[in-house]
Amino acid sequence: MLTTRLVHGAPNWVDLGTTDIEGATSFYRALFGWEFRSAGPEAGGYGFFQLDGRTAAGGMQSTPGQGPPAWTVYFQSRDADATAKAVEQAGGRVLMPPEDVMGQGRMAILADHAGVPFGVWQPAALKGIDIAGDPGSLCWVELYTQDMAREAHFFDAVFGWETSAMPFPGGVYTCINPAGAGEDAMFGGMVALADDPSGTETEPYWLPYFEVWDTDVAVSKARELGGKVRMPATDVEGVGRMAKLEDPYGARFAVIKSAAPQEG
Repeated sequence: MLTTRLVHGAPNWVDLGTTDIEGATSFYRALFGWEFRSAGPEAGGYGFFQLDGRTAAGGMQSTPGQGPPAWTVYFQSRDADATAKAVEQAGGRVLMPPEDVMGQGRMAILADHAGVPFGVWQPAALKGIDIAGDPGSLCWVELYTQDMAREAHFFDAVFGWETSAMPFPGGVYTCINPAGAGEDAMFGGMVALADDPSGTETEPYWLPYFEVWDTDVAVSKARELGGKVRMPATDVEGVGRMAKLEDPYGARFAVIKSAAPQEG
């Protein structure tokens, strides 16, 4: 599962662009216990969602011209410029060229061959998220795609990702881990868009999962706070109980109460 032992190609940041940062802060505070801390006047309104003083995510007010409210997943890069070049060579696009961020690191916003955006973060002073896998924090990421083989080839060229097939109720799930890190370092998966259990999506996208104490409580709370349930709480044997949600402003995410590790 995803941890804060961050390596090249693994998720190391996630942030929210929303049309109402104050409203979103209230929603995620009630749902996950997050508090929003501004990164300072020079940061253009960007800030950090923190859980007990540890940074779980970032967020900022966005404009309609920047696209609809959404969560963006970032992957660690040892060289953001080289990663951006690799993306172009693999058939993707550079949406926001690499740039330094106030001495904290170097970032870029990129898109795969299908146009699905993702970020890269080359750490400097800011290494990445401070918490992962605990309730209220990022624990998994999933790419819903129309062409899994092509995506696997694309991200192998960009990050060297390795994929493996895991038996899954009703079929096989494709897991992802960083190059050379082995299956113990799996941080996410790929799912054919046609197999999206929410049955509502027609375009490929990245979906972040946040760990929770109780999936049913989280679903009920999200609905009470004005969010939407895209997929109701569902048990997946050996994985946990998960649900897909949408905050009141349209940003999609998932929650999961992970199953206890099997004793081996």
